[in-house]
Amino acid sequence: MDSKPTILILCTGNSCRSHIGEGFLRAALVDLANVQSAGSKPAGYVHPLAIKVMAEVGIDISAHRSKHLKEFTEQSVNTVITVCGNADQACPIFPGQLNRHHWPFFDPAHATGTDAEILNCFRTVRDEMRRVFEAYAAGLHDARK
Repeated sequence: MDSKPTILILCTGNSCRSHIGEGFLRAALVDLANVQSAGSKPAGYVHPLAIKVMAEVGIDISAHRSKHLKEFTEQSVNTVITVCGNADQACPIFPGQLNRHHWPFFDPAHATGTDAEILNCFRTVRDEMRRVFEAYAAGLHDARK
């Protein structure tokens, strides 16, 4: 059994935002936590543009897979972070859950416009999420000092 606390990031489709958050937290926390993501209605894939924009900042999420939150209902989850309103409403209480945060972000999978405009939307959401998740990770590091 992994002794590290589990942080679960949830969104509806588990194709973009939750994977971006998972990527940033895994990179920032390294071995301090078991960081996972899931969705209440998983899309079944990780969006190619989410993979692309994360690669642009040096984080590889290409091996991530879209998962249903039910995969975690029997596991001890210390912290749940929802990144969309639908997941926040559908989120159950997990065994061992001590913390819950709701940080909503626009779903870039719903962006419209030219290919360049859609890619820019993914980058904007990535950058917003980076600020929030890296600040959260810094707080967790500070708490360990």
